[in-house]
Amino acid sequence: MKQLTQLVGGDSIFSKPQQPLTLKFEDVGYKIKSTAHKNSQKSSTRTILNGVSGVALPGEMLALLGPSGSGKTTLLTILGGRLNSTGTKSGKRKLTGSISFNGAPYSSSLSRSIGFVTQDDVHYPHLTVTETLLYTALLRLPDSISRKEKAIVAEAVITELGLTACCDSIIGNSENRGVSGGERKRVSIGQELLINPSLLFLDEPTSGLDSTIAGRVVSTLLNLTMGGRSVVMSIHQPSSSMFYMFHKVLLLSDGHPIYFGKGSSVMEYFASVGYEPSVQMNPSDFLLDLANGVPPDETVLDKDDFKCALVSAYNTKLKNKVQEELEEVERQFRETEPHNKTEQWCTSWWNQFRVLLERGLKERKHESFSYLKITHVIIASFLGGIIWFQSRRHVQDQMGLIFFIVGLWNYLPTFGALFTFPQEREMLNKERSSRMYQLSSYFVARLVGDLPIELVMPTVSVTIIYWMGGLKPTALSYITFLLITLFSALVSEGLGVAIGAFIMDLRKATTITSILMGLFMMLGGFYVQKVPLFVAWLKYVSICFHMFKLLVLTQFTPADTYECAPGQRCSVTNLPPVKVVGFEHKEFNIITMFVMLVFFKFLAYMALRRIGVPG
Repeated sequence: MKQLTQLVGGDSIFSKPQQPLTLKFEDVGYKIKSTAHKNSQKSSTRTILNGVSGVALPGEMLALLGPSGSGKTTLLTILGGRLNSTGTKSGKRKLTGSISFNGAPYSSSLSRSIGFVTQDDVHYPHLTVTETLLYTALLRLPDSISRKEKAIVAEAVITELGLTACCDSIIGNSENRGVSGGERKRVSIGQELLINPSLLFLDEPTSGLDSTIAGRVVSTLLNLTMGGRSVVMSIHQPSSSMFYMFHKVLLLSDGHPIYFGKGSSVMEYFASVGYEPSVQMNPSDFLLDLANGVPPDETVLDKDDFKCALVSAYNTKLKNKVQEELEEVERQFRETEPHNKTEQWCTSWWNQFRVLLERGLKERKHESFSYLKITHVIIASFLGGIIWFQSRRHVQDQMGLIFFIVGLWNYLPTFGALFTFPQEREMLNKERSSRMYQLSSYFVARLVGDLPIELVMPTVSVTIIYWMGGLKPTALSYITFLLITLFSALVSEGLGVAIGAFIMDLRKATTITSILMGLFMMLGGFYVQKVPLFVAWLKYVSICFHMFKLLVLTQFTPADTYECAPGQRCSVTNLPPVKVVGFEHKEFNIITMFVMLVFFKFLAYMALRRIGVPG
């Protein structure tokens, strides 16, 4: 591969992009239609962008400037292909205008030549800088490149962005100290540079950084434009030294363009229309004042009237020049052949699964087997074993012990699984939007990666409680009891995953899950024996009911008896809990739980399809 040949030869791997791209956008408009109240029929339309046009040529860095709420991030998201052109299914969003790359519309094949760095740096906190970039390389670079060669590309990115000193440091978060903010931002940029993009979009790359670090980041981006790469970024208030690094500037005010052109000519333009600062000042500060409706002199003007004057000046003096540049770009690519379509995914499903599983196990081992979780399970198990210590002589106590295990290994897996996808929503959205992997490979890798914690902890717990509690002391009964508990824990975990995937708000998800689990427990067959007929059918959707019955069957048979009165033996079939669950049709309970497991996983998968891109 040409990239690797350059690297081995000692040249920078980023000296030239794969294919130079010219970005052209014309009359881009974006509106949102919303209702004031849920029960109100009245609706209002808010214009986010209005007739925005521009072009970014290979080797240029275009800065989108404007105050908060001016539409910078929205425009960048649209240009980067991160916003559906048709809007939402309800039709409340409308996108107009045209956007092209080398004369062709955005496509999944073009996404391999386009990088997008979001404002928030979304990373796995426990992975090091090297691991973060390596796993990204393994997912985003094609299978034609070996793992060793992909590691070389990742090392080249680390060197190029000056991350060598922190390459073995974890990314970190609020709880675990890691790299600095500037280093974290460069890691985000590095993840996109791995594909050697022809066009790089960045949303507020200097947000939260001090002026020195921010200047280094922008300087790094300026170096990336050499050789024909294009960089488009939204930026709020750059310093004067950063401002003069921009080749072009697009200034927005309430979604309207009030300047587009060379960064070096912006002050001259506003002076020509009668607006220049009374004192020497940072050009970006001056432009933000104008975009906010603050005139440079002491003239008292209505803010909206002043903004209208700036828009009118743009339409009179600049719009035609911008249109001429767009037409010139259009002529250059009118005869160009359309972009060749390639396979949608760089790597095979199996390779995606292997990399995602390896990365997931390395990241989640810190939380899955944390001291807090292990201590929680062991203490709860020993307490249960002590309270029900050698309870075999008291059959009612044994029923209580079995139902304690039912409750423990329904609650823990369900509530633990609630956090599975809500915590990874941002990461999944980021990586799926970049088409790093198929949703199915991620989903299966996540399920397989969670199996250790789902199987190991229940095994330890059941082993402690079973023998301390004096349950049936045979190997077959113990193994059957354990397998049923593990199977039920997987079903409960599937319920939690499905709820968490559908309801990403953890507070709402926890509330709904608490209600469901309380209902399942009440219908489990231990607390209530005479359930009203009109709700009795609900027990068949209760995981607790099926688990309780199957566990009881491992300890008792219809021929067993217990001491129901001094000197008197009675059949266990007369016990109220046994009467509710019965000894018949255990195959039905197993099949029902299996169907529930598949159904819950399917629901979770379908819910996740709403995140990122289809596929």
